[in-house]
Amino acid sequence: MSKAALVVPAGTRPARLDLYVSAHGMAPSRAQARRLIDEGRITVDGQAVRASHQVRPGERIAADVPEPTPLDIAPMDLPLTVVYEDDAVAVVDKPPGLVTHPAPGNWEGTLVHALLHHLKGLSGIGGRERPGIVHRLDKGTSGLLIVAKTDAAHARLSADFKAHKLDRRYRALVKGVPRPRHGTIDLALGRDRTDRKRFSARTDRPRRAVTHYRVLEAYGALAALVELKLETGRTHQIRVHLGHLGHPVLGDTVYGGRGAAVPGLSVPRPMLHAAHLGIDHPVTGERLKFDADPPADFSAVADALRRMAA
Repeated sequence: MSKAALVVPAGTRPARLDLYVSAHGMAPSRAQARRLIDEGRITVDGQAVRASHQVRPGERIAADVPEPTPLDIAPMDLPLTVVYEDDAVAVVDKPPGLVTHPAPGNWEGTLVHALLHHLKGLSGIGGRERPGIVHRLDKGTSGLLIVAKTDAAHARLSADFKAHKLDRRYRALVKGVPRPRHGTIDLALGRDRTDRKRFSARTDRPRRAVTHYRVLEAYGALAALVELKLETGRTHQIRVHLGHLGHPVLGDTVYGGRGAAVPGLSVPRPMLHAAHLGIDHPVTGERLKFDADPPADFSAVADALRRMAA
């Protein structure tokens, strides 16, 4: 059993309990904070309260978190590039087409299965299906992903994500050329009110989402290579924002439809790659920076666009 406690400092503005404890590393996510509160494992001044309880200065918040359930997912020897590894964290370069963690329809052959084979030890704080997983990349997205190997590292990294301390930059091939060639997309997102599998600005629970972009290379008027820097990290944020801008990620039929295609060009997946990751090490505090080149299919599409625009 892992126990933690804190006293809310003077000057703290009222905030929901589930948001407060997740932001302070007492739970790795808001969803897990709510679950622990509902189970009575997170209390305020010794009393069980609701997740919506407004935290106020002077209150003592205590958390009694059970040890993670032993993992029962079998390791699988799947190809995986480990960019960096120490006792607390690992950084991997996820190939496209690999689902991050087991879920309905993808119970085997996921990144988690590969991690269990390639790494020694993973945090169990994310639950049985998500050991070590601090954040995720869509199945079709390639690139850098940070993995926690201890519960302490997991909690610290989760808090850093919520505080927007990570530097995450992506490369995308998009339809057309954005004008202006650099700018910011500030558009709140949430689950679409009519299609729960999609995210959009048409939502009953909007959450602020900010993406900074700049064009790195234009292929005539056909398409462009764009760098994107996340200020926030909402689900499908880049894909939704670029679709809203009128320049969807090539190959992204969900948020671009037919507009995500270039006539005469075969695009095997959404052309989105997590190219750069900057983090503060959860133990030493050292700033770590990692870069990964796009995979072969991404480069092949870029080369084809250059030939078409020549």
